[in-house]
Amino acid sequence: MADSQAIVSFLEFLIPQSVAMSDFDQLVDSRKQWIADVLVPWCRLASLKQLVRAEREWLDIAGKVDPQKTLWLWAWGRFPGLVSEGLNGVEETYRVLVTLRDGSQQAGYPDARRTERGRLVLLGEDGESDPLSLDEIQSVERID
Repeated sequence: MADSQAIVSFLEFLIPQSVAMSDFDQLVDSRKQWIADVLVPWCRLASLKQLVRAEREWLDIAGKVDPQKTLWLWAWGRFPGLVSEGLNGVEETYRVLVTLRDGSQQAGYPDARRTERGRLVLLGEDGESDPLSLDEIQSVERID
């Protein structure tokens, strides 16, 4: 029940109570502004649990868009070393150093195909890493 109330509160926050639009161009501009000013920043700050919940309701929240190319891309955007402008996923061409909240570090190339639903997979000299939760990651730096 608390989860349902949290979703309702979140949606009430996101959806303006009264929006007067006199033409279609204003509606489009308003939607773009809402995505840029509210939805993208929320994705960059939300916990993995919240993001997974949002993914289930993504069509209602964001419209008919692919969560991999929006929700999860925006969420990974909190770590600029993982994404590049114009790509629809995690950037694979740069080796990165991932520092976890416990202070440990892992290096490797992000595997965009295997990185899904808030879990980053790195390809390193020793093979593939265990998936690293978005919530566990403190920072990501490109090292090459």
